[in-house]
Amino acid sequence: MINFLGLCIQNFIAAVKYTLKGNVKFSSVISNATMISYDSLPIALTIVFIAAVVIALQVSKQFLASGAESYVGGFLAVALIRELAPGFAALAISARAGTAISAEIANMKVTSQVDAIKTLKVEPVGYYFAPRIWAAAITIPCVIVFAELFGILGGMLISNITIGLHPNKYMNSVWLFLNTKDIYVSLFKGVIFGIIITTVCATQGYLTENGAKNVGISTTQAAIKSTIFLLIADLIISSLFYVNLF
Repeated sequence: MINFLGLCIQNFIAAVKYTLKGNVKFSSVISNATMISYDSLPIALTIVFIAAVVIALQVSKQFLASGAESYVGGFLAVALIRELAPGFAALAISARAGTAISAEIANMKVTSQVDAIKTLKVEPVGYYFAPRIWAAAITIPCVIVFAELFGILGGMLISNITIGLHPNKYMNSVWLFLNTKDIYVSLFKGVIFGIIITTVCATQGYLTENGAKNVGISTTQAAIKSTIFLLIADLIISSLFYVNLF
């Protein structure tokens, strides 16, 4: 795993150098952004919405029993924006788009398309990695923002249904508890998560050898490794901004 992490870092640096040389086409970034984020938007919104509804169901009556029902919105907003929306959205994108990236590059590797690119004197890591990395880094924060909005609205809906909490009270507590730091951190997580998903999954696909039978194995490994690195990154970022461990 440590060797794989080092290889991911090397590939990311190669993608940055490829970009600085002006070799990345804007049209390629846009097409990859569509595949990575736009096509993953429905599943990401659905997962975060359901998570918010379930949490609101679990805590609203307890808040009501203690006389703190007006704080349901604030509690849910903080949980969503700090952790749930960035984490669940990134995992959804990793499961859908990340595995697709790994399978696509693995298929190119085993069918000698990568070798063909090399014969044209094109650096394959930069060519395949850079557009995907920047597309994810730019657009995944946008998906996270939409997921946060959907989650907050879902919590408001279920709180109104279960305990009759007025939407004004709900939204007042959201604005009371929320601060701009939480939003900035969630967007920063989106950028980092986008880089991790694309770099890890593309690297795993690029390592595929020995025929098409290993494409499925690489796809599975990409899903597992990207999930592990996403959770580790989430822990580190949260520690940096909220716990000050480092």
